[in-house]
Amino acid sequence: MHAPPLLILDLDETLIHASATKIREEADFQVLHYFVYKRPGLAAFLNSCAQHFKLAIWSSASDDYVQAVVEQILPPSITLEFIWGRSRCTPFATPQIDEYGYYNLDGTSSYEYAKRLKKVRRRGFSLSQTLIVDDTPAKVQQNYGNAIYIKPYLGSTEDEELSYLLPYLLTLKNEENFRIIEKRHWRQRP
Repeated sequence: MHAPPLLILDLDETLIHASATKIREEADFQVLHYFVYKRPGLAAFLNSCAQHFKLAIWSSASDDYVQAVVEQILPPSITLEFIWGRSRCTPFATPQIDEYGYYNLDGTSSYEYAKRLKKVRRRGFSLSQTLIVDDTPAKVQQNYGNAIYIKPYLGSTEDEELSYLLPYLLTLKNEENFRIIEKRHWRQRP
């Protein structure tokens, strides 16, 4: 039997939602100046995943924020392979189009942060046995074969995405190569 595969989870809008203003009466906790709401079913999801996968967290948020959130959401029985924030991401410019329809290349373009899985491979993990769950396809576009895209979590108490995702992940856990499996329409799979 081989080692459990690696499951990398994003934080914001994947496992939690953070807002500078309250979106309902009680936030689950506060980090820095943010009110943080856990996605419904989060603890059960993490506990179930930990039985079948090695787990890691990788967010494009600041490192101190990521660490503080993980300390609040991680059940004590779970050990993570790594907790990475923005410092482990690769920035890339997203050119903005000006009012005339031309790309603005004068340095005022905005930046996004990519999660390049070659950094995970350098840590000894096989990409054929690595999955990354994120709500933002652009952040993992160079490793789309490893990605499972979920609907963004915006704080709703009615959200059920993790209860849909877990059974799908369990169907993948024994596959030899995650990268060759079509995952774009995972919700429609039996």
